Amino acid sequence: MPSSDRSLPEPWLQGTLADVPPVQRAVLHALELARLDAGRFCAELTDVEINARPIGLAPVAFHLRHIARSIDRLLTYAEGRSLSNEQSAALKSELDASSTKDEVMSELLHALTAAESRIRAFDATRLNEARNVGRKQLPSTLAGLLIHIADHTQRHVGQAITTAKVLLAQRPKSDGSTD
Repeated sequence: MPSSDRSLPEPWLQGTLADVPPVQRAVLHALELARLDAGRFCAELTDVEINARPIGLAPVAFHLRHIARSIDRLLTYAEGRSLSNEQSAALKSELDASSTKDEVMSELLHALTAAESRIRAFDATRLNEARNVGRKQLPSTLAGLLIHIADHTQRHVGQAITTAKVLLAQRPKSDGSTD
C-alpha cells in the first residue's frame, strides 16, 4: 500500500489506486487508513499498555491482532477456500497477552501488505459470485466479503484507538496525577 502523509486527506481522497476497480479500491483505502490510524494512535503505547484491559475493554493488542487474522480468514473465504488448521488455531490465540507492541504492529503491517495483492487479484466482474463463510457455510458474495473486510477493520481500529486513548489518559502526569 502506498505510504501516506498524515497531513494529506484520508487515502480515499488522495486520488490513489485509480487503476483498481471501485470495490477493491475502497477496501484498499480502508486498510491504508487502518494502517495510518493504528500507527498514529497506538505508537506511544508500551508493551504492557498494548496488552492492558482498562475498565474491562479488550486490549489494543487483541484488536490489532484480530484485524490481521480476520483479514486473512475473510480473504480465504473470498477466494472460495476453507480455513487451514493454522488459521483456526490463530483465531483461538487472539486474546493472548504475551506479545510486544512491535510484534503486534509487525503482524498487522504484514497482514495489510499481504492483503493488498490478494484483494487486487479478484476479478471485478465476479463480485456477485456466491461465497460461503465459516463452519456453518453462511451465504455471502465476493463483494460482501470484501466490503465486510473494510467495515470490520475500521470497527476494530476504532476500538483500538478508543482503548489506546483511555490508556494514555490513565498515565500518571509529571505531577503524579492522571486525567
